[in-house]
Amino acid sequence: MLISLDWIRDFTDVPNVSSKDIYSKFTLATAEVEDVQTVGEHLEKIVIAEILSFEKHPEADKLNLVTFTIGNNDVRKVVCGASNVKVGIKIPYASIGVKLPNGLLLEPKKIRGVLSEGMLCSEEELGFAEESEGIMELPADAPLGVNMLTYFKMKKDTILDIDNKSLTHRPDLWGHFGMAREFSTIFDIPLKNRFTKEWSDNLKKKYTNEKSPISVRFDGESAGISYFGLSMKNVTVGESPDWLKNRLKATGLRSINNIVDVSNYVMLELGMPLHIFDRDLIAGGEVVIKKLAGETTFKTLDEVDRKLIAGDTVISDSNGPLVLAGIMGGLNSGVSEKTKNIFIEVANWKPAMVRRTSTRLGLRSDSSQRFEKTLDSKLTERTLLRTVEMILELCPGAEVVGKAEYAGIDLNSIPVLKIETTLKKIKTVLGFDLTEERLLNIFAHLDFETTKQGDKFLVTIPSYRSTKDIEQEADLIEEVGRIIGYDNILPGSPLDIIAPVKLTEMQKVQRRVRDFMVLQAKAFETMSYPLIGDSLLKKVSWPTSTSLKLIDSLSVDHNLMRPSLIPSLLEVCETNAKNFDRFRFFELGRAYTEDQKSFAKEALHLGAVFADKEKNPYVDMINVVSNLLSSLNLSAEFVERNAKFSNPLVPTEWIGNHPFEFQNIRVMGKFVGAVFSVHPMVLRALKVKGHVCICLFDLSMFENFSAKDKTKYKPLSKFPSSTFDWTVVAAPETLASEVLGACKKVKLKELKEVQILDIFSNENKKFVTIRATLADEAQTLTSELLKQAETALIDATSKAGFNLK
Repeated sequence: MLISLDWIRDFTDVPNVSSKDIYSKFTLATAEVEDVQTVGEHLEKIVIAEILSFEKHPEADKLNLVTFTIGNNDVRKVVCGASNVKVGIKIPYASIGVKLPNGLLLEPKKIRGVLSEGMLCSEEELGFAEESEGIMELPADAPLGVNMLTYFKMKKDTILDIDNKSLTHRPDLWGHFGMAREFSTIFDIPLKNRFTKEWSDNLKKKYTNEKSPISVRFDGESAGISYFGLSMKNVTVGESPDWLKNRLKATGLRSINNIVDVSNYVMLELGMPLHIFDRDLIAGGEVVIKKLAGETTFKTLDEVDRKLIAGDTVISDSNGPLVLAGIMGGLNSGVSEKTKNIFIEVANWKPAMVRRTSTRLGLRSDSSQRFEKTLDSKLTERTLLRTVEMILELCPGAEVVGKAEYAGIDLNSIPVLKIETTLKKIKTVLGFDLTEERLLNIFAHLDFETTKQGDKFLVTIPSYRSTKDIEQEADLIEEVGRIIGYDNILPGSPLDIIAPVKLTEMQKVQRRVRDFMVLQAKAFETMSYPLIGDSLLKKVSWPTSTSLKLIDSLSVDHNLMRPSLIPSLLEVCETNAKNFDRFRFFELGRAYTEDQKSFAKEALHLGAVFADKEKNPYVDMINVVSNLLSSLNLSAEFVERNAKFSNPLVPTEWIGNHPFEFQNIRVMGKFVGAVFSVHPMVLRALKVKGHVCICLFDLSMFENFSAKDKTKYKPLSKFPSSTFDWTVVAAPETLASEVLGACKKVKLKELKEVQILDIFSNENKKFVTIRATLADEAQTLTSELLKQAETALIDATSKAGFNLK
């Protein structure tokens, strides 16, 4: 977006500092300036000269050696190839060192052996025309030696090329007046606001008591928010004055005629687009804003046929569409040199609908770009009056017919945004020692009305800043910070007290679980995605699916919230089985179930997997889980599967459940987990060989559980311990826990631990090997005591029906 500093100076006196200072301050405070161009600087160095004589170049027939003067007996020679060289004509002369708009830097140069002292310039080389033939001829009374800038009464101008992508949240800066307020604030200089209530009232006096020739109306729902229309007569369409053409050219637009140029000029000045019709081409005396009911073809001002569809908003007369709302006018109702009567339209449109239509048609106009940014409907009337003012200035014979016609929302109903803040809060957040006077000055420059209420400031935000920019106190603080300059805020150490974060009870439990599984169970921790797909559930033969499905998922393999941790654990197991014969891993992850009250319910589960290609790790898993629960001070018991009681974590109907190797974990009377081997049928589908055992435990059941560490430290025993292994015979359906239960009934103070060492079976019997650990902290165990203990343990298992092998 191109911004003219000369135009900005109509509204505020930007200081005469270097271009670098201007663009650096604006970049730091508001938006990035991508480039700075100086317009008219070359004209100050190009002067009026008069040709005295010319002769053919000795080495080239098409070149002339021209002798001329710039006054005061200053006679020079140049080589010139123009065909319209004549003695006595006045022409523009650029001397050595001048840089022309086309980028050419004039240097001393020999042309076919003759030194040329500069250049006689054409209109194209001066930047006055896109194409020209021959050198520019000036009037005979043009004074010699006067530079072109002075002669044409032009001004030098600095053009800032601003990155408009950084202004999408600032629709107020899409016009020079809004930009002038920004410069006024940045440089702390007054804003010359000529658009006052008095100015508005004076222009409204131009309204007449006649009936407006064109009325306006909304027909149903559309993209329209507000719509002003005004009729004028006796306009004269012609060429725009030089000052208007120069400003449009400096900001990237070409002049068409004075009426069209006014519409572009007002848009670039106030930021609100508008459209001017040839009123005589509007049929029916009424314009209607409505959605199209069906497809139609519409020729826009760029002479392209556009295919509009049902739902596109248009402004129509009785014959059909005149304007594609918020984007571009139609060719058939545009202003031409024959136009005498006009109708001015200034409206505001819903940004999303304008962008949708603009994108579909591939038509991005200056208007659509602005409407997409959410403009303020309260600025529409000001834009209308400014347009009227300029047309009356350029067409002195023009008159207003009737008054401004309006349709749309009640502009007085637009809510006023008020935000509370304090000087202390702003200073604390910014870390800058700001005075109250400086704060109020910044707010005043930004057009924020401020009322003091004790220590608080009630800040009223103008409607053009509250459309999508200022919303809360943090935005006010940001405004103050950028105007002060973030580079002026000295960095300092934070004043907050830095203290260790206190862990919740659940976090403590999770840490203890991780420590135990890594250090004691020798397992790696994994983290899998909670998003899975139906393909994984089918692979592991999971009996149920879930309705917790993402609407816009990344892929079909990640569109469901997993109902259990088991499918994810088996997927990780499948990957690792390709590279390792045995491995252990665990995960603390979440599972999600449907819930009628809160839509979904999530639970934190511990899942552990022991896999071994040769040896069944089922017994090891039971021992590890038992020790884990003991370390968490949970009084848990392992309970065999019963058809009357289902485990909420593992579906009974899942074919992955092993028929024998399955133990429920019960804590405080509730099933909170399970330890089980995976059925070979599921392992075969995953191409996993050997044995896989899983532990699943619901940690969310103990959200408020306090995992107090009851560990008591004591010196290591000075006396050795002794282990005793024996193997008993049991029925095939006997659980290992029953054998352990029989051993634990033995009352021996020296018996420290009893655990299952191994299990092996044949067709008719199960053989269970048990290991007992005996120790005495006060003395060395005697052989007699060890023999008595061994006998007691063997007798206890025998009485329970488990005879010694």
